[in-house]
Amino acid sequence: MIRFIYFVESNLVWFVITLAGLVLVFPGLGTHLEPFIGPLLALLMLVISLTFDAHAVGVVFRKPSRQLLALGLVYGPMSIAGFLTGRLFFGNGPLAAGQTLLGTLPTDVSSPLLVLMARGNVALAAVFNAVNTALSPFIVPFLFLWLTGIQLEVPLGAIIFELALIVLVPTVVGVSLRTGFPDFFARHDSTYAGIGSIIYLLILLAVVGPNAETIIGYGWYAFLIAGAALSLNLIGYLIGMSSRLLTSDRKEVITYLFTVSKKEFSIAAAFVAASGLPSEIAIPAAFFAVIQMITSPIAAKILARHGLLRFRASDQH
Repeated sequence: MIRFIYFVESNLVWFVITLAGLVLVFPGLGTHLEPFIGPLLALLMLVISLTFDAHAVGVVFRKPSRQLLALGLVYGPMSIAGFLTGRLFFGNGPLAAGQTLLGTLPTDVSSPLLVLMARGNVALAAVFNAVNTALSPFIVPFLFLWLTGIQLEVPLGAIIFELALIVLVPTVVGVSLRTGFPDFFARHDSTYAGIGSIIYLLILLAVVGPNAETIIGYGWYAFLIAGAALSLNLIGYLIGMSSRLLTSDRKEVITYLFTVSKKEFSIAAAFVAASGLPSEIAIPAAFFAVIQMITSPIAAKILARHGLLRFRASDQH
C-alpha cells in the first residue's frame, strides 16, 4: 500500500491527465462521487494539516503582513485579470461575467497539497487558505458588483457553515493531532503527500464527471473557454511569482504561487444559483477547475525537482 501511495504521488501529473480524459469520455466514472466533494475536500485538509503543528501556525500569525499580501494578490490583480480575460475572450454576456466572477474567487482548498508537493511552506498555505476563504462571502460580491454591475445574492449562513466544515474544522483537528502526538504523526510524514494525491484524484473525478456533458456540449467553443481558463491560471502563477519582489524565501514564494493561481471554483455555482443568474455564468469556473487540476501538479513537480537540484548543488559545494 505504501508503495502504491508513493507511486501515485510521483506520477500524479500522468494520473490527472489520464483520468481527466477518461472521465470526459465516460462521465459515469465521476458523477457518483459528486455528493462527496465536500467530505473529500475536508479529508484533504485534515491530511495536509497533519504535517505541521500549532507552533508553525503561531509563526505564521506573527507576520500578518504576509497574509495581507496574499489577500491583496488573490482579490486584487486576479480580479482585474478575470475581468480583462473575460472581455478579451468573450466580449460581453454570461461567459464574460463568469470569467470575471472566477477572477474574484478565493484560493482553492487543495492549494496546501500542491504547496506540500512543491516543498513550500504548508502552514503558511493553510492559513492563507483559511483566511481568504472565510472572507470570500463578503469580498466576492463587492468585487463582482464593482466590475460587472451585477448584484450577487450570497447564502451567507450556508456558505460560512460549509466552509467551516471543509476548511476550519479539519485544519484545527489536524493541527491539534500533530501538536498533541508529534512523534506518531511525524513518522508518517513521507506518506501525506501521496495520500493527498489519491484524494486529489477522487476530487478530480467528482468535479469533471458532472461537468463532462456541459464541457463536451460546447464543441469546438470549449477550447476557447478552456483557453480563457488557462490564461487566467497562468496569469495567477505570474502574479504569485511577483511575491519574489518582497520575499527571498523560496518556500514562501511557492506558497504565494499556488495561493494566487488556484481558485475555489465550487463557490461560483453556489453564488450563481442563489442569485438567480444564468447558469452559464458558472461555466468558466467549471472549466477552470479542470485546467488548474492539471497545471498545478505539473508546476509542483517542476518546483520540487528544481529545489532538489539546488539542494544537491549546494551540498556538493
